[in-house]
Amino acid sequence: MSQLELLNRSWFLSLNAPEGTPSWLISLATALANDLIYLIPLLLLYLWLLGLRGNSLHDSRNLALKACAVTFLALGVNQVIILLWQHPRPFMIGLGRARMEHAADSSFPSDHMTVFSGIGLTLLAGGAPALGVITLLAGLCVAWARVFLGVHFPLDMAGAFVVAAVVALLVSPLWRAAGSPLTRLVETIYRRVLAWPIARGWLRN
Repeated sequence: MSQLELLNRSWFLSLNAPEGTPSWLISLATALANDLIYLIPLLLLYLWLLGLRGNSLHDSRNLALKACAVTFLALGVNQVIILLWQHPRPFMIGLGRARMEHAADSSFPSDHMTVFSGIGLTLLAGGAPALGVITLLAGLCVAWARVFLGVHFPLDMAGAFVVAAVVALLVSPLWRAAGSPLTRLVETIYRRVLAWPIARGWLRN
């Protein structure tokens, strides 16, 4: 076993919920682990409906679409990694205590952390630093919760952050060339599909 894997397991055991952990803390961690991710589509919807240009949220629709592109591509990279290298979850090797149900599949990298990292890093670099920092901090909470509950190793989270960061760097130059035309296309579809509420001022054009 490599030194890195030994460190990974040791770090996991120091964070995993010990015997006698209060039930309220398990419930809180479970809520963070499972439910906090539902705020991500709400955040993206907010950015789209905001529809701002030329201010602190420079072209929020373009930014929302870029965040989606980075995140979906990063999740695709995760699937390639899983196909090439299977890493068992802690409970699959009898390590620590699993406090929530989870499929016995490969743990590395974490899809949850990939989503938060992809969105957060894109917002951070794209003119919405406050939202980016909040998203990344929320991701850290989810990362802690999923390790605490025994379904992930710490390096699953670190690996997810690295995957998202690399994909964000690769997407940025491509988005500078193709992002604006793609945003205009999606806006055109949006205006046609939702023409009725837009015409009545219920949605921003």
